[in-house]
Amino acid sequence: MKFFETSKYFTLKKSTYISLRWIAIIGQLFSINIVYFYLKFNFDFLLSNVIIFFGIISNFYLIFIYKKTQLSERSALLFLIIDIFQLAGLIYLTGGVVNPFVIFLIIPSVFASTNLSFRTNLLLVILTTLVIIFLTFYSKELPSPLNDHFHVDNYYFYSIPVAIIIALIFLNYFAIIFGSESRLRKEALNKMEEVMAKEHEMLSLGGQAAAAAHSLGTPLSTIKIITQELLKQLKHNKEVIQDIELLSSQVERCNQILKKLSLDPNQEDDFIDEDSSMKDYIKEIIFSFQETSDKDFIVNFDQDSNSKKITKSIEIVYGLRNFIGNANKFSKKKIFITLKSDNEFTEINVEDDGPGYPYDIISKIGEPYLKTLKKEGKDKTGLGLGLFIGKTLLEKNFAQLQFRNSKTRGGAEVIIRWKNKDLFNI
Repeated sequence: MKFFETSKYFTLKKSTYISLRWIAIIGQLFSINIVYFYLKFNFDFLLSNVIIFFGIISNFYLIFIYKKTQLSERSALLFLIIDIFQLAGLIYLTGGVVNPFVIFLIIPSVFASTNLSFRTNLLLVILTTLVIIFLTFYSKELPSPLNDHFHVDNYYFYSIPVAIIIALIFLNYFAIIFGSESRLRKEALNKMEEVMAKEHEMLSLGGQAAAAAHSLGTPLSTIKIITQELLKQLKHNKEVIQDIELLSSQVERCNQILKKLSLDPNQEDDFIDEDSSMKDYIKEIIFSFQETSDKDFIVNFDQDSNSKKITKSIEIVYGLRNFIGNANKFSKKKIFITLKSDNEFTEINVEDDGPGYPYDIISKIGEPYLKTLKKEGKDKTGLGLGLFIGKTLLEKNFAQLQFRNSKTRGGAEVIIRWKNKDLFNI
């Protein structure tokens, strides 16, 4: 199992849940005692405190016996059911659905909807709905003297549970949707940070390469001496002489590479560390794809393209590389890249002649884990992580992005735009 896959399991932080339960229990004790001793209302005071005491015992169980710092989904479900029944018991003794505190019955399921799975939330919603229906038909009367004066029409009486159930479903639906989106975005951001960490790790390899050059110098010199001796001894043996000469040439090549690394660890990757103009950035990125791609990159730099250097940003390079890489992946034959610049704005336009963005997701581009509903082309679509990462990285560096299908090329088009005052002050 991969390390990051553990985040896919639903859990509940025990300390947070315990704190919330203490708040609820203290509130219940306060309300019950104020109503009984100060307002002098008559109801089953002793049984109400027994029910609250049961909640206190279950909280102590979580503190002293349940040793894990996270509640598993099954444990969380069990304790949330206890909360629902405990509160339902208090509501049953004090008037049922006409008790204004009945609204608190929806709290456990709404709380769970942002932390637990859909199946668990569905079970809690069904249970809460059944409890509300039960309290509508079966409960003690309101504490006297309230029950002597509170009389309502059946229309009003039955509208109370209906309103609560609708609120329960409505709040849970939105909490589940927002919670799932939040979890997906968090997972995508974690992957983005992992990608950027690898990019930074690559930068640190220059110094390690210099150390390797010094360490490998001696054994390579030894190999070179041995090959020279073998050439002298076996110069009449044509079967092996070519192999020895090849070995000698490769040793010499290694020595040359290590010599360069010793003098400058970044000799072979100046692009990583140097400030460059946007035009140079794009050229370098395109060159990196041309080495492995048979697609045609058609580049257009307007004559006014700003040649001012930009402080090197891995985020900008990686973001641009993502969009150009996407165009390379989905194009049929051609990728069109245009750079426009004036005194106020710098704009990059990336187009391709591929199928374009599916119309059912074009308004959501930039969100992670997108899937089109269309069958055609589904095998070539990804999860939207590349677009999400590229968009997030560029927006962090003050870019404005627009996604659409190209009217002239027919494929996908992304427009990346900076204000010059933002771009040159990164």
